[in-house]
Amino acid sequence: MNPTSVELVGTIIFAIAVLHTFVVKKFEQMAHHYPEGSIGENIFHFLAEVEAVFGLWAAVFLTYYSMVKGFAVYDEAHTLVGGAVHYLETQNFTEPAFVFVIMCMASTRPVIHLAEMLIKLFAKLIPMSEKMSFYISALIVGPLLASFITEPAAMTVTAMILLSHFYRHQMSSKFKFATIGLLFVNVSVGGTLSHFAAPPVLMVASKYHWGFSHMLFNFGWKAAVAIGVSTIVYAMLFKKELTGKLEIEHDAKMATPWWMMAIHVVFIAFVVYTAHHMVFFLGLFLFFLGILQVTQEYQDETKLRESLMVGFFLAGLVTLGGVQSWWLQVVLSKMSDLALYFGATALTAITDNAALTYLGSLVPLSDSAKYNLVAGAVSGGGLTVIANAPNPAGYGILKESFGEDGISPLWLFVGALFPTFIVILCFQLLPSLGGN
Repeated sequence: MNPTSVELVGTIIFAIAVLHTFVVKKFEQMAHHYPEGSIGENIFHFLAEVEAVFGLWAAVFLTYYSMVKGFAVYDEAHTLVGGAVHYLETQNFTEPAFVFVIMCMASTRPVIHLAEMLIKLFAKLIPMSEKMSFYISALIVGPLLASFITEPAAMTVTAMILLSHFYRHQMSSKFKFATIGLLFVNVSVGGTLSHFAAPPVLMVASKYHWGFSHMLFNFGWKAAVAIGVSTIVYAMLFKKELTGKLEIEHDAKMATPWWMMAIHVVFIAFVVYTAHHMVFFLGLFLFFLGILQVTQEYQDETKLRESLMVGFFLAGLVTLGGVQSWWLQVVLSKMSDLALYFGATALTAITDNAALTYLGSLVPLSDSAKYNLVAGAVSGGGLTVIANAPNPAGYGILKESFGEDGISPLWLFVGALFPTFIVILCFQLLPSLGGN
C-alpha cells in the first residue's frame, strides 16, 4: 500500500466521520447549553444530525482537496482535468439521488396504505394475537418487498408502519432498539431475492452475470429463512408487549382509492426501472410532485426534508468512499473465501456495503469468493447506520420516538447482533440451489 497524501487524509477524515456518528448524543447535549434559537444551539443541533455527518466531513475533505489539487484545473483546451470539481464529477451520485426520490415516493399515504393492506392480509394467516401477528407480518413482508420495490422504498414503508403502530405507543426501549436492529438486518438481506433491488447486489450483478434466478436460489431463499426465524424469535421475546389488539391511530383522512395507489405504484416502477439513469428518474420525480399537488386530498405532507437529509448523508459517503480503495482492495484481495465473508461483514459496519462490493468487484475473484463478498456485505448491513444505504431512511423516520437521547449506535449494534448471527448461519450452512 502506497497511498497519496489525498488518499491518506481522506481515510483519516472518513475515520473521524465514523467516530462522529457514535458521539452525536454529546453534540445534542451541548446544544442545550446555548439559548434557544441561538447560532450556537443550531450549530450543535446540526452536528448532532447523523444524516449530516458524512456530508459535513466530505466538505472538509473537499476543502483540503482544493488546497492541494486546486478547485478546478483546466488544460489548454479548457477541458476540466483536475481539482475538487473534477474529483466530484468522477464519482457516481446516482444512488444518493435514487434513494432521495424513492424515499419521497414510498413515504406517501397511498403507498403506505397499500403496504399495510398486504401486511394485514398476511397477518391474518398467522395464528397469534392481532398485535403479534401484525408485527411478524410487517417485519417479514415489508423487508421481502425490498426485492421488488427496492430496499430504500421497503425501508421507508416498513419504518413508517412500525412508527404508526408501535413506536408512537408505549413500547420499551429494549423493544425499540431490538426492532430497529431487526428491521435494518431484514431489509439488508430482504433485497437479495432479485438482482436489481439491493445496492450491494446492483453494483456487481451485471459484471458477475447474475440474474433473477441466480439471486433467488443462491441468496434469496436463504435470506427469507433468516428473516422468518429472526422475526419470530424477537416476537416471542417481546410476547408480553405484543399481546392484545393492535393500536391503530384513527384519523379523519379520506380513504385512499385503488386508482391512486395504482398511479403511485406505476411511478415507483418507472423510477426503479430507470434507477441507473439519474436525469430520467429525476424528471419523473418532478412530474410526480405535480401529481401530489393535484391530489392533495389523498396525500400527507411530502417528506422532502427527511429524504434530502438521507441523500446528503449518502452523497457524503460516496465522496469520502472514493478515496478508500487503496486499502479496501488490498484487504479484500488477501483473504480466503471464509475470511472474505467475515471480513466483508465486519467492513460493512464501517463503510457502505455497496461501495464495498464495488471495490471488491475490481479484484479478480473466484465464483465462491464473489458469493462470500456479496453475502458478507449484506449480512453486516444492519450493524450500523452507515452499513447499508437505506438505513439512514429508517433512522430518520424512527429517531424522534427514541426521545432526547436518540438512537444509540451501541444499542443499535446490540439489537442487530442476533438477526445478523442467524443470517450468517443461513448464508454459510444452507445449500445453494443453482440458478443463472
